[in-house]
Amino acid sequence: MSARRSVIAGLAAGSLVAGLLAAAAPAVAAAGPTTLPAGQYRLTANYNQFDALNTALVSILGTAAVHTVMDNANHDRTALPSSFSVGGLVGGFRFDGTDNSDCKNFPQGITTSRDAVGTANGGNYDGHQLVLVSWYTRDACGGSQERSRITLVDWDATYPNKYRKILLVEPTGTAAAPNFKDIPIHAGGVSWYGDYLYVADTGRGMRVFDMRKILRTNTGGTADQIGRQSPTVYYAHNYAYVLPQIGTITSSTTSGTNLAWSTISLDRVSRSIVMTEYTCQSGCTAYPNRAPRAIRYPFAAGVTTFAATTTATQALQLPWYNLNGVASHNGRWWYMSSGQRQLYYWTPTAGPTTYSWVSAGESISYWEDTTNPDLLWTLQEGTGNRNVFAVEQASYDG
Repeated sequence: MSARRSVIAGLAAGSLVAGLLAAAAPAVAAAGPTTLPAGQYRLTANYNQFDALNTALVSILGTAAVHTVMDNANHDRTALPSSFSVGGLVGGFRFDGTDNSDCKNFPQGITTSRDAVGTANGGNYDGHQLVLVSWYTRDACGGSQERSRITLVDWDATYPNKYRKILLVEPTGTAAAPNFKDIPIHAGGVSWYGDYLYVADTGRGMRVFDMRKILRTNTGGTADQIGRQSPTVYYAHNYAYVLPQIGTITSSTTSGTNLAWSTISLDRVSRSIVMTEYTCQSGCTAYPNRAPRAIRYPFAAGVTTFAATTTATQALQLPWYNLNGVASHNGRWWYMSSGQRQLYYWTPTAGPTTYSWVSAGESISYWEDTTNPDLLWTLQEGTGNRNVFAVEQASYDG
């Protein structure tokens, strides 16, 4: 199904915003990224870290395919507000009223089934064209991070405008008595490639999940209960589905300064994941005060997994700060600064261009299309203002 048809479905509940295809107004930036030694950055991959525990959990709880999860989607997405406008806007949605205003849960990363499968079969994964958003949860409004989750959102005119939440969990216990626990990470970026979901883990690298291994859980108990309650009963804060971690991608560097994995994105053309860091120019206490980097890591040949050891193929020192979003496609780069409310476009040959952007911006995902313009999907995390939207990438390509 084409992106256009889905956009029409996504906006059926409300009118198109004024200035829908208005051109973005660029201003040329003063300086662009510089090259760093890519060989200083490596990944170590383990996709079998939890095999025994996950096999045991599957035997007890059973799995639910993505299409089954979406058949049981229980939240209504809504239209973008008529007041929302940004250059090149194509469409998008908001979460329901509760999720839009929730001060304990914050959307962060974004990826789509176009990342997972490309343009094949209309960009459908298991029969659905989907937008996937990662979230972190605080233990109270303004409190500490205590867990993370994903939201699967139907973006397809064939299906209702629905979404479903899935808790991310880490397997624990033993093969005889398997269990799972919350994953209290920021989940600042997420990339879906083939059947694998890669979630940024700020101080470590990435955690890996398999979208074929969504587990069914019991929805009884209290909202505080998590994990094994008896040999056959498992709770998950009242979530009906959990996605257990299958492995870990660990980052290392000889540069002397460890990477902060603030956000990630998939580049299908070069078959790689790119990452960047949220840093401050000065004055921050919770984030590094230094120039950020962007690093590209290639997947192993012919598969959607990393080799046991992977060396980066590109490393950049960036002149911009407060970066919450990154995307790359066919040698082009986009960086989003929430603090500056700017979107930066850069290629090594053309140099940088700066665009005005929305407030509280987060991750970026590139959407390939064979019949319509390619898109950039992104979102805002601000309480009461959680717009998830797509713009034509040509409006932001310098």
